Amino acid sequence: MLSPNTAPGTARDTRNAGIDLLRGLSIFLVVLHHLGLRIPLKTSALADFLPKRLLIALNYNGYEAVFVFFVISGFLITSNALARWGGLGNIDLRAFYLRRGARILPCLALLIGVLAVLHLGGVENYVIERDGQSLGGAALAAFGLHLNWYEGVTGYLPGSWDVLWSLSIEEVFYLGFPLVCLLVRDRRVLALLLLVLALSLPFSLAAIEGNEIWKEKAYLPGMAAIAAGVLAALVADRWQPREAVVRAVGALGLAGLVATMLAMPWLWTWLKDGVMLLLTLSAACLVVALHWRQRQERQRALPGTGWLRSMGRLSYEIYLSHMFVVFGVVSLYKASGADARLGWLWYVPAVLACWGLGWLTARFWSLPCERAVKRRFGTAPMVAVEGA
Repeated sequence: MLSPNTAPGTARDTRNAGIDLLRGLSIFLVVLHHLGLRIPLKTSALADFLPKRLLIALNYNGYEAVFVFFVISGFLITSNALARWGGLGNIDLRAFYLRRGARILPCLALLIGVLAVLHLGGVENYVIERDGQSLGGAALAAFGLHLNWYEGVTGYLPGSWDVLWSLSIEEVFYLGFPLVCLLVRDRRVLALLLLVLALSLPFSLAAIEGNEIWKEKAYLPGMAAIAAGVLAALVADRWQPREAVVRAVGALGLAGLVATMLAMPWLWTWLKDGVMLLLTLSAACLVVALHWRQRQERQRALPGTGWLRSMGRLSYEIYLSHMFVVFGVVSLYKASGADARLGWLWYVPAVLACWGLGWLTARFWSLPCERAVKRRFGTAPMVAVEGA
């Protein structure tokens, strides 16, 4: 999931082009994943001149990208809290929860309203029809932040509902996060607790057997990834190393992410569930290095990446809405005769449409709702978007 940044005029602006780019790459991989499950690149003409391993990596790293989002979310929300209140022990509960609610609930309510209409209208790909599932049950699970558990018990929901599993994990974490910060005011004790949670990821994954859906979507593994991001923010806030260290940490993080994305099958034979810990720690290292470079004013936006950075800033809206585009594009693809070799051509309009729908949602729904909250409750609006 994706997180809000500090608003202009607050103590410190945490917007960061590098982190926006990483978020953009992550949401891009999520979109490619859901397209690839239906229009795989490995069967397209691209396989004639691009390595199959690369095409597989482009199509099947959506789950890993969500865990990168978890890390980024933990980092950004913690950085914002430190900038706003000076310390996690000073968090204003009312302001914290208002900001989370204003960011999350409007889009969630809009999505569930649209999905309910499509379900009641019997629209293909949107009807909830598994035994033990219902529209009311799915809606309650989504608003009650246990849709991941609901799917673990009853099976997968239609795609546009299914994406909400990560939101359930993230928001349950943030319901408890400020309470723990206020109770554990010793920064070192808090850091130790976060470290234990972050390192628990492979063990919590390995402990889940017999339910593939729950293994994929359980609370603790996702919370461990968020904890890695929170811990990274605490480190970044207290330490500004020399340039050589910044470069080394950034290179280490980037290498770890590339390795897990491109060589997951090979790494799995060695690390098993530990490969996800490698992924989250690598993401944390890269995010910290990007933060340090921004603080040193050495960071420069990579040319030609503006579209990805824009996707990163719209990542929450894109994440919640992109399955509408995926289902529409796949329907058109099949109606065209479904030439698998030309399947790659459908990716460009699909990605553009996902960005456009996310932009429209932000422009005419998310941002107006946040401004309304500010007028009503006097809470500063968020600049960037949440995520997956």
